[in-house]
Amino acid sequence: MNVGQGALAADKARALALTPVSRETETLLDSFVETLLLATEHQNLIGPSTIPTVWTRHVADSLQILDLAPDAKTWVDFGTGAGFPGIPIACALKDRPGAMIHLVESVGKKAAFLRDAVAATGVPAQVHHMRAEDFPASHGDSVDVVTARAVSPLKVLFELAFPLITRGAVGLFPKGQDVDAELTEAARYWIIEAKKAPSKTSPEGAIVIVTGLTPRRGR
Repeated sequence: MNVGQGALAADKARALALTPVSRETETLLDSFVETLLLATEHQNLIGPSTIPTVWTRHVADSLQILDLAPDAKTWVDFGTGAGFPGIPIACALKDRPGAMIHLVESVGKKAAFLRDAVAATGVPAQVHHMRAEDFPASHGDSVDVVTARAVSPLKVLFELAFPLITRGAVGLFPKGQDVDAELTEAARYWIIEAKKAPSKTSPEGAIVIVTGLTPRRGR
């Protein structure tokens, strides 16, 4: 899909009005989006219909999570795929001492793209080519935030994130219009300490903020 630069610029302006960033972060995001759009020409990274709104649909949707954990330094992003939300977060935190974003991706081609994107931007991120369920056992350091976007229902995400949340991480999971149904289903298996924050980019969406999980007996 060929998208005019004017349309992309307009979408970028809308996105950065929703989630303002520094000029330095904007430059990094420009590099990332350019890398993403070039790679998308020969690899299925984002849906073709979302390319004209890549800034609002993907970049701003990722950046808004930062406001919910402003002091966090160590992030884990399960199923990073095309780089969301992990790489925009890494762009915003590049100059924060000690910041590190762990990008966990099981698909080899997507992991290779993520390495290219990290190299192009120089952000503080590390790509882990592995399944999300294998990451907690292989990573013993403390984690401030675990996140995932457009990967799995909350019931599955809670299974993946539980080992990190029990170590003190906060779960931040952007969800769409089915968020309440997903929470209801997950509550059959988990005692959930959570609240919702409204999405800046999707009127029907929310970000689920999880501070505690306890497995229900007999689940």
